Amino acid sequence: MPDRKMADPAEILSQPLSLLPGVGPKVQSRLLKLGLSTLEDAFYHLPYRYEDRRQLKLIRQLGNASTEVFKGTVLASGESCTKRTSRRIFEVIIGDDSGTVSLKWFHYRRNWLEKRFPIGQKAIFIGEVKRFGATREIHHPDSELLQGDDDMALLSRKDPISFGRIIPVYPLTEGISQKQMRSIWFPLICDYAHYLPATTPDSIRKKYHLLDRLEAIRQVHWPDKQSNLNELEQGRHIGRKSLVFDEFFYLELGLALKRAGVQLEQGSRMPCEHKYTLPLSKMLPFKLTGAQRRVLGEIKKDMASAHPMNRLLQGDVGSGKTIVALMAALIAIENNFQVAVVAPTEILAEQHFRTFSPWLERLGLTSCLLQGSTSAAEKKQHYAGIASGEIDLVAGTHAILQEGVEFQHLGLGIIDEQHRFGVRQRSILKTKGNNPDMLVMTATPIPRTLSMTLYGDLCVSVIDELPPGRKPVSTKIIHHKNRSKAHDFIREELKKGRQTYIVYPLVEESEKSDLQAATIAAQQLNEIFPEDRIGLLHGKMKTAEKEAVMNAFRTGDIAVLVATTVIEVGVDVPNATLMVIEHADRFGLAQLHQLRGRVGRGAEQSFCMLIPSENYSEEAQKRLGVMIKTEDGFQIAEADLEIRGPGDFLGTRQAGLPDFRIASLTRDLSVLEAARQAAFDYVERTNMLKLPEAQQVREELIKRWGSRLELANIG
Repeated sequence: MPDRKMADPAEILSQPLSLLPGVGPKVQSRLLKLGLSTLEDAFYHLPYRYEDRRQLKLIRQLGNASTEVFKGTVLASGESCTKRTSRRIFEVIIGDDSGTVSLKWFHYRRNWLEKRFPIGQKAIFIGEVKRFGATREIHHPDSELLQGDDDMALLSRKDPISFGRIIPVYPLTEGISQKQMRSIWFPLICDYAHYLPATTPDSIRKKYHLLDRLEAIRQVHWPDKQSNLNELEQGRHIGRKSLVFDEFFYLELGLALKRAGVQLEQGSRMPCEHKYTLPLSKMLPFKLTGAQRRVLGEIKKDMASAHPMNRLLQGDVGSGKTIVALMAALIAIENNFQVAVVAPTEILAEQHFRTFSPWLERLGLTSCLLQGSTSAAEKKQHYAGIASGEIDLVAGTHAILQEGVEFQHLGLGIIDEQHRFGVRQRSILKTKGNNPDMLVMTATPIPRTLSMTLYGDLCVSVIDELPPGRKPVSTKIIHHKNRSKAHDFIREELKKGRQTYIVYPLVEESEKSDLQAATIAAQQLNEIFPEDRIGLLHGKMKTAEKEAVMNAFRTGDIAVLVATTVIEVGVDVPNATLMVIEHADRFGLAQLHQLRGRVGRGAEQSFCMLIPSENYSEEAQKRLGVMIKTEDGFQIAEADLEIRGPGDFLGTRQAGLPDFRIASLTRDLSVLEAARQAAFDYVERTNMLKLPEAQQVREELIKRWGSRLELANIG
C-alpha cells in the first residue's frame, strides 16, 4: 500500500485494480467487463441493493419475496422430480423450533450437496423466500456451515465482512461471486477511500447537511450498523444523497458558468423598429396568440440587450413556434445581420425553408437552402452569397456548420429540435459570428426539472396556447384483430377528400422481429384501396425520392402515406386528418405525441388510431392510456418520465454534459433542485469561481467537464 504522505492522490486513484488483494489477471479481466479498470472506477461501482445480516430470523418470521438470513438444521435431503416437467431437483428441508422451509437446487452436483448438507448439519442460510400456497421455498441459497452452536456474534467475529451488519449486494459479471466482490471492495474502501478529495465546498455541505465524499463512499458501500435499510434500498440514505448532490452540483456549476459567460459576453444590440415584423403581421392570414406575443416580447427584450440571447423556445406540436422564429429572424435582418436556421433532418430543413422563403421574398429579402444533398455548383453559389451578405437567411442541416460556410455578419442562430443536437453544435454555430444571439426550439415537451438540466444554461420561453380553431385529435386504441375497422374509417375519410398517414416502426421485415414492415404494408394497401394512390416514405430512400413523395402527398396526389418515423417531425399537411400508428406499443410517448401532432393541422376534425401488437407489455398499456387521456404535451412528458425514465430526454453524452455515475434524474429531482440553487449562488458569491476559496472547485469542474465548458474565463 502506498505511503499516504508521499503519494499523489490522483495518481493513486488511477492505479489498476490489480493493486488490491484477490485481483489477479483473471479477476481483473472480469472486472473490466463491468467497466472497472482503476481504483476510482471501483469506488463508483455501487451496490444495487443491501442484505440485513445484523440478526438471524426464526423460520416462522421469514417474509415473502424478500432476502432473509436465518439459522436452521438439515432435517432431510434428496433428489426428486417436478410434477409438471419431470425436471430433477435437489431438495433440503431445514427446520428450527418455529417451523420448516424447503431449499431447492435446479443446477447442482449431487455428491457435493449430499456431503455439504448431511442430516443434523447446522448452517446459516441466505436467500429470497418464495411462497407457493402454504409452503415456503428458497432456490439456490447461500450458506455458511456452523460448528456446534455458533451464533451471529461468533460469526461476526470470524467473518466481519459477511455477518453482523448490513452488507452490500453488487452488480456482478460471470465468474465473480458476491462474496468475492465484497472481499475485494472491503479493503478498497478501508485502504484507499481517504485518497478521494473532498469536492463539495464545506460551506455548502454544512448548509445542506451532507457527508464529505470519503464518509459518503464508506456509508454507501459499508453502511453503519444503525443505518435504515429502507432508506438504503430506496436510494434515500444520506451517503448516496451526498454523492448525488456532488454530481448535480458540478453539473449545475458548469451550466451556471455557461449562462453567466453568455451574460458577460458583449453581444450586438438589435432593437426592433418593426421594419419587417409589422408588414409581415399584416400579411399573415391569422393573428398571433397571446402566448406567441408574450414569447416574442421576451425574445425582443433579449435581442435589444447588449448581451447575446441564449433562449430555449418550447412549444407543443402546432403551437406556432415557426412564425415566432421568423419574427426574430426579421428583427436580426432589420439590424443588418444574417440568420442561420439549422434543423436535424433534410425534410425539416426544407419545411422551414418553404415556410420562411415566400414571406421573405414578399418583404424583398433573400434566403437559401443548404444541406448535404445540395449540388456542388449550388453550394458554391450559396457560399458566395452568404460570405458577401447578399443572402439574409440560410436554412439547412449540419451542412451550415461545416468549414467553408462563412457569414459576413451572422447575428442570429436558430436551432430546431435541439434534443437531436448536442451543445457542441450550438457552440460551432456561435463561432460563425461574433457572439450571435441563439434561439433554440423544440416541439418535444420537456418536464421542468429536465429542462433545468438539459438546457440549464438557457432562458426558457414556453408557448402554452394552441392557435384558435384547432380541434382536439380524437384518439382511440384499435385491437390488431379489428384492423378492418381502421380500414373502413380510412375509406370514409378518403371519400371526404381527406388524406391519411399510416406509420410503421420498421422499413423492411427482419427475421428477429414480428413487426409488419412499411414496404409490405404499402403493397397490401394497394389491394385494399385500389382506387387511391398509396405512397411510401422511409429513411433509406434518397433525398430526391423523399421530396417527390412528400410533394405528391402535400398536393393531394397521394391519398395514403405509409411511412416510418421520418414524418415524426416537421411535415405539415393540413388536409391529412387521420394518423394510424401500427405497433403503437413499440413507440415511446414522446414519439407517439409527435406523430399524432402531424394531424389536426387544419380546421377539420382529426383522428389518431393506435394499433398495438398482439401481446404488449403493461408499460406499453400505460403509455397508450396516457395518449387517450390527454393531448397536453407537458402532461405527456411528465408521464413519459415517470413510466420510462429520462433516457429519451437526456442523453448526457449527446447533450455535451458530464456523465452521471450515481445520480438518477427520476429518483433525485429534489436533490437536483437544491444542487442547482447552491451552484448558481456559489458562482455569484465567488465572482465566477475567481476568488481563492474557489480554486479547488474550479480545478474539479475543469476535470469533470473537460473541453465541454468552452469558457475562456474558467481555464
